[in-house]
This record gives sequence, C-alpha cells and structure tokens, in this order.
Amino acid sequence: MAELAIAAYLIDKLFGELPCKHPVMFMGDFISAFERRFYQDSILVGALLVISLISVTGLSSFALIQLSSFFPEHLQFFGLAIFASSGLAMNMLHSSVANVVISESPQKTVSQLVSRDTENMNETDAYKAALETWAENLSDGVIAPLFYLTCFGLSGIAIYKAINTMDSMIGYRTARYEKFGKVAARLDDVANYIPARLTALLIVLVMPNKKHSWKILWRDGHKLESPNAGYPIAALAGSLFCALGGAAYYHGQLKHKPHLGDALQPITHATIKQALALRQCLDIALLLLLIGML
Repeated sequence: MAELAIAAYLIDKLFGELPCKHPVMFMGDFISAFERRFYQDSILVGALLVISLISVTGLSSFALIQLSSFFPEHLQFFGLAIFASSGLAMNMLHSSVANVVISESPQKTVSQLVSRDTENMNETDAYKAALETWAENLSDGVIAPLFYLTCFGLSGIAIYKAINTMDSMIGYRTARYEKFGKVAARLDDVANYIPARLTALLIVLVMPNKKHSWKILWRDGHKLESPNAGYPIAALAGSLFCALGGAAYYHGQLKHKPHLGDALQPITHATIKQALALRQCLDIALLLLLIGML
C-alpha cells in the first residue's frame, strides 16, 4: 500500500484538489439528508447514521477497486492513486492557512477554517486560531489519511474520511448534537488516537527547537478536552515558543480551554510563516518513511 500512498501524496502535492465534486461533499450530502429525514435526539439514531455512512463508503470504495480491475494495471494504479489523493489535504490546508497571512482581514479569512466564533477576534487571536488549525489538521487531513491508506488501502482512507466528516458536521457538544453526534465523535477520537500522536512526534522531529517542543508536548499535550487535538498543537507551540489554546467562543458560548505552551514569543504573521515552513520538511520526512516501507 506504500506505493499507492506515495503516488497519492505526490498527486496532492503537485495538483491539489481535483476539478470535480469532492468525495467528502457526497459524504456531507448523505449526512445532511439522513439528518433531515431521521434526526432524533438519540444516540441510537446517531449510531445508525454512522453505520449507514461507513457501510455505503466501504461498499463504494470496494466497488471502485473492482471496477478498476478491468483496466490495465498501470491505469488501475494511477486511477486509484488519484482517488486516494482526494482524501489528502496538505495542499489545500497549507494554502488556506497561508491566506490568513496575506489577508487584510485575518479574522474573516480564518472564519472559513475554524468552528469557533470569529466576529470579536483581534488579529493575534486570528493568527492563533490559524496555527491551531494548521497543527490539528495536519493530523486530520494529512497524517491520519496517509496512515489508514498505508495500512488498509483505498477503503481505509475512504472510511476514515467518512468518520472525520461526520465528526466535523455533527460531533459537537450542543443541545442538538450531544446525543445524535456522540457515536460519531467518539469514533473519530478512536480513529485519530494514533495519527495525532504520530503528527506530534513528526513536528518535534522536523521543526527547530526540538528540546522545547518535546517538553511542551510531554507537559501539555493531554490538557485539552479532546483526547487527540492537544498533541500536535502542543508540539507546534513548543517549537514556536508561543502559547496556543485558551478561551474562545463556540456557537455563542465562551469555552475556557487550557493554554498549551509558554508565551515566550508573540504570535504574529511571521509566526505563521515559520509554522508553514514545516511543510517542506514534512514532505521529505513522509516520503522517506513511505519509501522505507516499500
């Protein structure tokens, strides 16, 4: 599976998003349709959504693999690699966070990337949100999909994206989704347990200030309510000598979160540029790891 992962990663790196409707959008349509038709304030109904989408996604990916077998081997491989690349988001994630740096209104730009409320953010808050998004989504959008693609092939990455999409749409602790989205949220926690920690270790390895990054990762990685998100965020905060996390508004309610890292340096647009420089080193590290698995 490493060959497929290498090809998919290179396709995403060179071309980014495909010029067609993204598979995640079909998953989102399925989730929305199920919610409109069957929503109940019930864990069981939410579990049925999870089972339904995972089943449909698994069967669809299996059907695609079977259909591809009718083509010559090289066309089969590249066709599957192109489809697998749609599950990777390094190119899009990097571009989206980079746009915050050049934006005349960082608050408005970062609102497209985060679920927190951004109306009352100052510039520093917007930059901090962008850094947290960069770190957390390196796990959700890059390392985790590669992990499941390498371990389980096309069906692995497809099912992971289904789980992650459900969490992003209904995995919130709000009155509407506390029960309906509970199974989706917990399954996403399980699916990201290993990738989040691998992402944090990769950040420590490829970024400067490794000793301080490891110190903050070890000290603060477990502090967030999420069992996974804090690890890559803490590793990045440590490498940048800044503090991430802290209080933020979600759906109109102030949520107090612990700080990760030490505020030894201010957070500015230069901090984001330094964080985004991680991509080049991470590209090399990931490709070398995948080549080593051949």
